[in-house]
This record gives sequence, structure tokens and C-alpha cells, in this order.
Amino acid sequence: MTTEEERDRTLRWVERVAAFCVEEWGLPPITGRILGWLMICDPAEQSAGQIADVIQASRASLTSNMRFLTAIGLVKKVRRPGDRTAYHRIEDDAWQKVIQRKLESLSAFGEIADEGLAIAGGDERRAERIKAAHDSLTWLQDLATRHPLRR
Repeated sequence: MTTEEERDRTLRWVERVAAFCVEEWGLPPITGRILGWLMICDPAEQSAGQIADVIQASRASLTSNMRFLTAIGLVKKVRRPGDRTAYHRIEDDAWQKVIQRKLESLSAFGEIADEGLAIAGGDERRAERIKAAHDSLTWLQDLATRHPLRR
């Protein structure tokens, strides 16, 4: 495979990551492209200029998305001794953080479902939809408890 073919294949993969992030998490495509690129790039640390060039993004858009990804702990800024450029890399535990946040949000909704069941009281018609959500969330929490994330 030629270098150009490898680059095209890599960029198609980055676009698949971006599409996933858009469809599953409602993130802007550029955010998904940044994550995709930072997962596959070599070296692992990339400057904002390098990332912008590869994913064909404006520096302003890249900067705001990078700030977001850094704030939520998926990307970290790295400095090299003697180099004034800031580099970015995906955190080693980024995906564990994503999954943990999802589980926590589902747990929070489980509490909301519990309250809904209390409000519905003995009215089975009102409670059955809430109970379906509650049971699904309980199943997922049990699964996560039995199979905790490990690195």
C-alpha cells in the first residue's frame, strides 16, 4: 500500500469516528475528527496546526473544540522541554471516562424513574412504561457492576 493510500484509508477511518460521534453522542463532526485523529496519529502528540491541517478545520473551530475536549478530560495538553508549541494527545483513559459518564447519567435517570414509579403508585398503566425504563437501567447497572472497566 502506498503512503497516499494509507493516508486516505486513515482519513476515511477518522471520518467514521466523526460520524459515530455525531450520530451517537450529538457532537459536532470536528470534535469526532479530532478524537479520531488523536487516536490514530503518529506521533501521539500533535500541535493544533498539525491537527487542523489534517482534518481541514479552521484554527478557531479547532481551538474551541480542543478546549471542550480538554475540559471534559478526553484530551490533554502536553509541553515539550525547549519547545513553545503546545501539543495535544488523547488521554489514556479517555474511553473509560466516556463510558463511566454514560453509566453515571443512566444511574441518575434510574433515580428519576424511581420517583416516577412512586408518583404512579399502584396505577399499573401509568407505571409500566416507567418500569420498563427502570428495569433496563437496573440491568445495565448490574452488568457494569459484574464487569467493571479495567485498563
